[in-house]
Amino acid sequence: MEIFHKMISAALNLPEKQISNTLGLLAEGATIPFISRYRKEITGGLDEVQIESIKTQYDKLSELAKRKETILGTIGEQGKLTPELRQRIDATWDATALEDIYLPYKPKRKTRAEAARQKGLEPLALLLMMQRENNLGSRIPAFVKGDVKGAEDALKGARDIIAEQVSEDERARNVVRNLFARQAVISAKVVKGKDEEAAKYRDYFDFSSPLKRCTSHRLLAIRRAEAEGLLKVSITPDDDECLERLDRQFVRSNNECGRQVAEAVQDAYRRLLKPSIETEFASLSKEQADDEAIRVFAENLRQLLLAPPLGQKRV
Repeated sequence: MEIFHKMISAALNLPEKQISNTLGLLAEGATIPFISRYRKEITGGLDEVQIESIKTQYDKLSELAKRKETILGTIGEQGKLTPELRQRIDATWDATALEDIYLPYKPKRKTRAEAARQKGLEPLALLLMMQRENNLGSRIPAFVKGDVKGAEDALKGARDIIAEQVSEDERARNVVRNLFARQAVISAKVVKGKDEEAAKYRDYFDFSSPLKRCTSHRLLAIRRAEAEGLLKVSITPDDDECLERLDRQFVRSNNECGRQVAEAVQDAYRRLLKPSIETEFASLSKEQADDEAIRVFAENLRQLLLAPPLGQKRV
């Protein structure tokens, strides 16, 4: 509980005592309007907005704490919870970073990589990742058995395993995430045959803008049209730069193994990493646009409420 108080204090730039007293009142069942009006001496004069912010921050941290318990339990059941991993999870209070740590241990549905593992191709994937074998052709026949029909089938399965490992690598995810944050472009195109139905969204029939410069009202309009099935929307960074950064991280040789890894990295980016980070940024940008829209509407309403009801006439 104390760590929550410290973190909320740092996030909102408020003294810990005010945070502690406010959370105590909320825990007793007091409502936010009641606390802001009748408990000013306990909260140090916090207004409704500040109390709401404290409650929101506390709820987020509480949810994150529950999520950490679930993650620790799941990894523990797999027998993979080392003291170092536990320490990393305990010390992490960022939801995105926490999910990145958990990703390699997350129970998976039937993926292409899992199917390849069941065919016994994980040792071949490890051999490719090491990139030291200069006579790869002589090693592949040992893996062509059972459900593996030939050399290309074996290599494809090994690449699927490598692609999943690349997509679950924390450093790789952060590289792609940083490039999205800096240079992602949001694009929208009208769905074929929906021109008339989507007439009110005509401004976005062939729209493209850097995501970080896209205004909240535009982004919300695009998302509404997408939800109505009228626009196709994508968020994408410079694919070539992303692949170049990933190649620099994973491809360390010019031999056949290195070429196989490079192919797997490309597949990992296009099939797994990019869609995952795109979904993350779509959600984050929508959340930020919602917050900005609420702020603007609140300010407009405030000005409306402060305006004289009958112009110059005295009330």
